[in-house]
Amino acid sequence: MKKELRLQTLAMLEQLSTEEFNRYASLLHEHVLQLSEWKQAKTIALTMSRGKEIPTMPLIEKAWEEGKTVCIPTCFPKTKEMVFYEYTPETKMTSSYFGLLEPDPLESTAVHKEAIDLIIVPGVCFDQNGYRIGFGGGYYDRYLADYHGVTIALCLSLQQTRHIPAEAHDIPVSMIVSEKGTLYQK
Repeated sequence: MKKELRLQTLAMLEQLSTEEFNRYASLLHEHVLQLSEWKQAKTIALTMSRGKEIPTMPLIEKAWEEGKTVCIPTCFPKTKEMVFYEYTPETKMTSSYFGLLEPDPLESTAVHKEAIDLIIVPGVCFDQNGYRIGFGGGYYDRYLADYHGVTIALCLSLQQTRHIPAEAHDIPVSMIVSEKGTLYQK
C-alpha cells in the first residue's frame, strides 16, 4: 500500500507544470517563514531538495540571511545512520546515497540532535495525523525516534492523503505546511 501511494503521488507531482509547481512552492515558503517555529529556531535541519520536491534552497538562503545555523544530513548506508552537518556556502558537498547532495563528513562539523530546533522532514505524501511516506530508506524515522524538537513537513495539497498505514516505527511530524497554509499541527 505504501509503495502504491508513493508511486501515485510522484506521478501526480510529475503532471504539474513547472509554473504551477513553482507558484505553489513560493506560497508554501511564505507560510513557513511566517511560522513562530521558524522564527524562533536558531538551528534548522533540512535536505537538499531535488526533482519535484519542494525547493529547500530558498529556505536555506533565508535562514542564513536571518543568522540561523543550517544543517544538512549525510546518510551512512552501512550503519543505516544519518548525521546532520553544518552547511554554509563554503561546505564541500558530495553526491552519494540516492544521488543526494550531502556534506562531506571529513570536512564538515557534525551538529548534535539536541542543538537542532527545527527539522524540515522530506516525504512523498502525508496524512492528516502527521504520518508520512518518505523515499523508503527509513533514515528519518530512526533519527526522529528520540528527537524532541519541532518537525515540519512541506507538501503540496495534492500530496495529502486521508490515511497512511502507520507502523510502530513510523514517527509523525509536528506540523504539515502546504501552499494553502498549515494543514496539520499536533
